[in-house]
Amino acid sequence: MSRTRLTVLGDSFAEGRGDPRPGGGYAGWVPRFAELFGIPHGGYRNLGTHQATTRHILEHQVPAALVTKATVIGVIGGVNDLVSDYEPARFRRNLAAVLGRLAGPDTVLFTATYPDIPGNLAVPASFRALLRDRFAQANAYLQEAAAATGAVCLDIAAATEWRGRALWDPDGLHPNPAGHRHFAETMADHLGRHTGMAPVGREPAGVGAGAGGGLLSY
Repeated sequence: MSRTRLTVLGDSFAEGRGDPRPGGGYAGWVPRFAELFGIPHGGYRNLGTHQATTRHILEHQVPAALVTKATVIGVIGGVNDLVSDYEPARFRRNLAAVLGRLAGPDTVLFTATYPDIPGNLAVPASFRALLRDRFAQANAYLQEAAAATGAVCLDIAAATEWRGRALWDPDGLHPNPAGHRHFAETMADHLGRHTGMAPVGREPAGVGAGAGGGLLSY
């Protein structure tokens, strides 16, 4: 059996929703990302779960990830907190704890900011404005936690291609197959620039410092 080289934690963005497999289940960005680095199917583990909150990730997924600690660990989650039971101090504390427990000198840890999902949703303008305030605050907390732990953070919130609907499933919450593919490729390139991990067939990029009750379910 291949040793686990990649573990991903998170919600349904990590799980792969929006990119169904013909035989059932979801593909998503994780297998595409693994393939870019030559990691075989048995060499990665996806713990992403539909409706997972940061509390679920901390209490259930982190312990599972630490059992077979991979050399590369991704954390993509938190949207369920933002669209339902959001409490800023708890959210900030959970993010810091998740990344802090997974970080280590022999681990490449990565995450990504939250894109403008509220802009995709058919909700009243006042609720959309509330959600956007939460997402902005959450992105500040995430970038703070990433900087404190040395996690590489891909800022998809600032990427124009994630605005509009081209990369999104009709539900507005999950990437479509093109979105999952794009995320895998851009995250792989971002890690290459910041860690020297080169996707298969590409030269390592210049290495820089590491980046520093619900209404909806994700």
